[in-house]
Amino acid sequence: MGTAFATVFVLVFLISLCKSDDQLTPAKPLHPGDMLISDGGVFALGFFSPTKSNATLYVGIWYHKIPNRTVVWVANRDNPITAPSSAMLFISNSSDLVLSESGGHTLWEARNNITTGGSGATVVLLNSGNLVLRSPNHTILWQSFDHLTDTILPGMKLLLKYNGQVAQRIVSWKGPDDPSTGNFSLSGDPNSDFQVLVWNGTSPYWRSGAWNGALVSATFQSNTSSVTYQTIINKGNEIYMMYSVSDDSPSMRLMLDYTGTIKMLIWNSNLFAWSVLFSNPSYTCERYASCGPFGYCDAAEAFPTCKCLDGFKPDGLNISRGCVRKEQMKCSYGDSFLTLPGMKTPDKFLYIRNRSLDECMEECRHNCSCTAYAYANLSTASMMGDTSRCLVWMGELLDLAKVTGGGENLYLRLPSPTAVKKETDVVKIVLPVVASLLILTCICLVWICKSRGKQRSKEIQNKIMVQYLSASNELGAEDVDFPFIGFEEVVIATNNFSSYNMLGKGGFGKVYKGILEGGKEVAVKRLSKGSGQGIEEFRNEVVLIARLQHRNLVKLVGCCIHEDEKLLIYEYLPNKSLDAFLFDATRKTVLDWPNRFKIIKGVARGLLYLHQDSRLTIIHRDLKAGNILLDAEMSPKISDFGMARIFGGNQQQANTTRVVGTYGYMSPEYAMEGIFSVKSDIYSFGILLLEIISGFRISSPHLIMGFPNLIAYSWSLWKDGNARDLVDSSVVESCPLHEVLRCIHIALLCIQDHPDDRPLMSSVVFMLENNTAPLPQPKQPIFFVHKKRATEYARENMENSVNGVSITALEGR
Repeated sequence: MGTAFATVFVLVFLISLCKSDDQLTPAKPLHPGDMLISDGGVFALGFFSPTKSNATLYVGIWYHKIPNRTVVWVANRDNPITAPSSAMLFISNSSDLVLSESGGHTLWEARNNITTGGSGATVVLLNSGNLVLRSPNHTILWQSFDHLTDTILPGMKLLLKYNGQVAQRIVSWKGPDDPSTGNFSLSGDPNSDFQVLVWNGTSPYWRSGAWNGALVSATFQSNTSSVTYQTIINKGNEIYMMYSVSDDSPSMRLMLDYTGTIKMLIWNSNLFAWSVLFSNPSYTCERYASCGPFGYCDAAEAFPTCKCLDGFKPDGLNISRGCVRKEQMKCSYGDSFLTLPGMKTPDKFLYIRNRSLDECMEECRHNCSCTAYAYANLSTASMMGDTSRCLVWMGELLDLAKVTGGGENLYLRLPSPTAVKKETDVVKIVLPVVASLLILTCICLVWICKSRGKQRSKEIQNKIMVQYLSASNELGAEDVDFPFIGFEEVVIATNNFSSYNMLGKGGFGKVYKGILEGGKEVAVKRLSKGSGQGIEEFRNEVVLIARLQHRNLVKLVGCCIHEDEKLLIYEYLPNKSLDAFLFDATRKTVLDWPNRFKIIKGVARGLLYLHQDSRLTIIHRDLKAGNILLDAEMSPKISDFGMARIFGGNQQQANTTRVVGTYGYMSPEYAMEGIFSVKSDIYSFGILLLEIISGFRISSPHLIMGFPNLIAYSWSLWKDGNARDLVDSSVVESCPLHEVLRCIHIALLCIQDHPDDRPLMSSVVFMLENNTAPLPQPKQPIFFVHKKRATEYARENMENSVNGVSITALEGR
């Protein structure tokens, strides 16, 4: 009996030692290793080090149940603990919360500014993340929600203005592992009550735009069934903003990171990572005034760029200098106002009270300096009785943007159209009109006679081509609208295939630049009779590209078959192919890291469309730098679908004895066994990714001394922790290292030996666009070293662009 009692006593004693507590009392200070845990276990307060070294410590609050420690508040951010063994967080006799280290040196304190009778204050950590110092009668003496760092939590108020002055602000960390005060901050606008700004020091970095009267905005998250609310509250002498979430929502937070980006983040329990709901600024042109006066950032485009407002043109060659009017204002009452919907309103506005929409327009019309106005109904916005919000702009319009899913109408002032003078002499009008009609009638009759003959000839040719292409196995029973172009038209467009018009050549034939009727520039691919791309591949390419539509796939303008001639007519892309820049020492400097990363993401989105998002599942089978074309904006477009295959139904892979593709880009299972699937393209994408990062070809062992190829070289550097040495010397000094290293990591995952170890393209796109998503560790890949004879044979044929390395029945390109 005594033994049993002793056992129970020991267990109770141990449980009492391990019990989590959410309160700090004068008799129980907090030391390094101790934690306060909120009653529901959501948040924890304790000592932490942002780096692996524990040489310096901070006191902070973080999510307790999330495995990746995410700090949301730091007490001593600018005064770290340097003597951890003597650090202590305690409540003083005057009911202040104090952090001290050796010798009683105070590093940080939260003062009790309320006179209370007696001591006995306690500190409690609430489930909201709020750390509260309160008196015995529960009067709040101090709370962390009034002293923000870089994060806003649901339920936390950010006091934007108090008595007309900026009150609170959140301030970024100095770096990813440095909680001290950074360069960026977010606060209300000191000059108005209608917007918030992110500051880089004392200069504006990003601006929200004026609130349009929606004081409560809600965002529904379909994947979590949660709703996020943003509320703006105006009490006359104070204006504050707060976020709230619906019940049972996952953890959410709004933070300002060390790069100046505002991010709304939600915890994804499936990926064990934070997902970004939105971030600002997302693009370079969204930064404050980056498009100059009268320029705007078109964020509705896939790749946002600066553009000029209607009625304006660029001020010189660089549009970042802004725009100027095409026609100067004359300040007449007949000036018109152009409605620009979905706009983020400009900065530096003048707020006019108690005006209707029509009165707001008249305020602008009667002032020659007024260039635009905007109006919104603030029916519940103000405690002062004014329900209108009339904004007018004098002079230049600065920091505009066109947004998706939001914005408001901006009314832009333009000069009145030139009045048309009326002729009083009716004869002067009627006679020229009648004469012109007679001439046009004669021209039309001649044209109709000629076009009928041409049309009949074209219809016969189109019928023959439809029958020819319908023989393709890839066409099936689906009706595809083939764009046919006559051979004579192609001959004229290319100046009879002049050598001056030739853009390039390869094993398939030659490519010429052409200009069709109407001035449309095209690229004409003329397949040679000895081309490895035969009849079946030609049919395949025409059928596939006619079906596929995506901004990262090359667009087929038309095709032509004339006797032995097989011609494919594509959109003209002035920058030709990626390899022309990537492997040319004199041109690769054009490919800075932002352009390279844009190309990487564009190719990934194009492959995702082929594999998953189109009506068909397409395996490209020949993805390489030479088949990635670049438009004028250096945006990538995947080309050459002659070797592509369609998978139907639930088909996951296929087998062939006729292996096609390019040596070095083919996956092991495809090259050795003829098995291909979407994972074959992902392997090729991984090789392409390594080439874009390094500037080396996969088959350039002479450039990488001591290694058989780029795969072996990349793995060796990654394994030894020297992956930075893989980065092309032309971009290594200017690129964000964490972003490049993440791309190398993703590339190694894509070139794993076993197809099941490679990610799907949807996962690759997610990993590229979400920097916080965790990545699995790659395994060592096969280095694909062939015998000398086979290698020499491959090299010889690759120089002719028609390879013939014999693996099963390999037909390289």
